[in-house]
Amino acid sequence: FPFLSFFFSSFRPFHVEPTNIVGVNNDMQRVTDEASAMNKRIHYYSRLTSPADRALIAPDHVLPAPDEIYVYSPLGTAFKVDSCTDGYGKNSSIVTIFMIWNTMMGTSILSIPWGIKQAGFTSGIILILLMGILTLYCCYRVVKSRQMIPVIDTSNWEFPDVCKYYFGSFGQWSSLLFSMVSLVGAMIVYWVLMSNFLFNTGKFIYNFVHDINVTDIVPGTNGSNKVICPSAANGHPPQNRSVMFSSGNNTSFELFEEWWSKSKTVPLYLIAVLLPLLNLKSPSFFAKFNVLGTVSVVYLVFLVTVKAARLGIHLEYNWFTGNDFFVPEFRILFPQLTGVLTLAFFIHNCVITLLQNNRNQENNVRDLSIAYFLVGLTYMYVGVIIFASFPSPPLSKECIEQNFLDNFPSDDIMSFVARIFLLFQMMTVYPLLGYLARVQLLRQFFGNAYPSIFHVLVLNIAIVGAGVAMARFYPNIGGIIRYSGATCGLAFVFVYPSLVYVISLHRAGQLTWPALIIHILIILLGLANLIAQFLL
Repeated sequence: FPFLSFFFSSFRPFHVEPTNIVGVNNDMQRVTDEASAMNKRIHYYSRLTSPADRALIAPDHVLPAPDEIYVYSPLGTAFKVDSCTDGYGKNSSIVTIFMIWNTMMGTSILSIPWGIKQAGFTSGIILILLMGILTLYCCYRVVKSRQMIPVIDTSNWEFPDVCKYYFGSFGQWSSLLFSMVSLVGAMIVYWVLMSNFLFNTGKFIYNFVHDINVTDIVPGTNGSNKVICPSAANGHPPQNRSVMFSSGNNTSFELFEEWWSKSKTVPLYLIAVLLPLLNLKSPSFFAKFNVLGTVSVVYLVFLVTVKAARLGIHLEYNWFTGNDFFVPEFRILFPQLTGVLTLAFFIHNCVITLLQNNRNQENNVRDLSIAYFLVGLTYMYVGVIIFASFPSPPLSKECIEQNFLDNFPSDDIMSFVARIFLLFQMMTVYPLLGYLARVQLLRQFFGNAYPSIFHVLVLNIAIVGAGVAMARFYPNIGGIIRYSGATCGLAFVFVYPSLVYVISLHRAGQLTWPALIIHILIILLGLANLIAQFLL
C-alpha cells in the first residue's frame, strides 16, 4: 500500500523509482547515480520482510534525505515531507486541518443537494450531522488503533498493517479490495463528470464563437437567473435536445450536435488525453496542481451564495406527504444520502499519514475533529442553500440533479467557469488516482508498481473502459458515489475500526458489554447502509 507514515529516526523500508524523484520548483528530473543506488538498496531491504515486521529495518545511511520524500494520499494529493524533529513533521495544526479538509472535499459535494432531496430537507440536515459524528468517531478509532497493540513498535504502521496484524492475510487482501473499490469508484465518477463538464464547456464555446442562441427543450424558469429541470423528460436527462434561434448554418449545428454528444462521443474523446497520462511512471508533476481542488471548492461556495441571493428562498414544510412542488421532510429514500455521505466523509485509509506530519501529535484528535467540522459545515452549506433556493414553484424540488450544476444551463457564465475549474482539476487528479490504483494492485501481485508497459496498459484500459461504460450507460454520479461509498465504507469506516477496537479491548481484558453492543450496532449500521443502496 502506498499510504506510508514516515518516522525520521526509524523509517520503514520503501522503494521509490528514481524517475519519481523530482524537484519542488523544477520539473526536470534530478537523479544522481548515488540516489539511484540508494533507492535500489532500499528496495532490497523492503523485499526482505513484510511491512508489519520490524526485524529488518533499513539503516539511516541508505535512507533518502528528507527533501527527497513524498507522501501520496489515497485521494490523489501529494505532500512533500519536510525535515522532521523527533520523528514528526513540521506542519502546524492549521496546515494539518487544511490538508485533511482539502483531501476530504471531493466530487461528493456536487451530489449533496440531490441527497438532501432524496432524504427530505429536515432528515437530510439531521443525517449530515449524524453521519459526520459517526464517521469522525470511526476515524478516531483508526488513529488510535496502533496504540492498542502492545510490545510491537507500530509508529510507522498504516491501518492496513493493523488489519493484517489482527486478521492476517484476509485483513491484508480485503483492505486492498475495498481500497481499490474506493479508488476505481472515484475514477469512474471523475470520468462521468469530466464528460459532463467537457460537453457543456464545448457547447458553450461553440455557441459563443458562432453567435448561436440556443434554448434547451427542458422546463425552466425565465429571466437572467435561469434554472432548468433536465430530468423532466421521462425521468432521464436529455442529451443534446435543443432548438437554435438564429439564421446561422443549421446543417453545421446539427453536425456539431451529432459529434458532440454527452454520452456517445465526449467520453471517448477523453481517452486520447487521459490514457497516455495514466501510463506515466511518475505522476508527481500533477500533484503540483492540488491547489486547484481548493480553488474549485471555494468557487463553488461563492457560486452557491450568489445564486441563492438572486433566486431567494423557496421552502414549504410537508412532514410526511409531498405535493407537486415540494418533497416531504422525511422520506424512505434517506439511505441514498447516507451512501453519498459515507464517501463524502471518507478519509480513513490515509488519515494516519496526514496526521503523522503534524508538529504537535497531542493535538491530532482535536485537529481531526475541527477538520471534520469544517467539512461537514461545507457540505451542509452547499446542500441546504441549493435545496432551499431551488425555485419551487414553478419547478419541483424533484428536479434537483445528482450534479447540481446540471440545473444551470450550459450558457450560464458562472456555471461555465465552475465547470472549467473542475474539469482541469479532475484531469490533473485522475492520473494520480490511477497511479495509486496501479501501485496498490500491481505491487501486491508482481512486487513492482511498474512491471512492464503491457501490465500497466492492460490495467489502465480496464479502468478507463469502466469509466467510459458508466458515462455511456449509467451517467448517474449520485448512484455511483453511494454504491462505492457504502461498499468501501463498510470495511474502512464501520467494520474494521470497530472490530479492531473490540478485539484489542478483549485481549487486554477491558471489554465491557456496552462497548461491545455499541460497536456491533456500528457494524450493523454499515451493513444496513450497503444493503439499502440496492433496495432503494
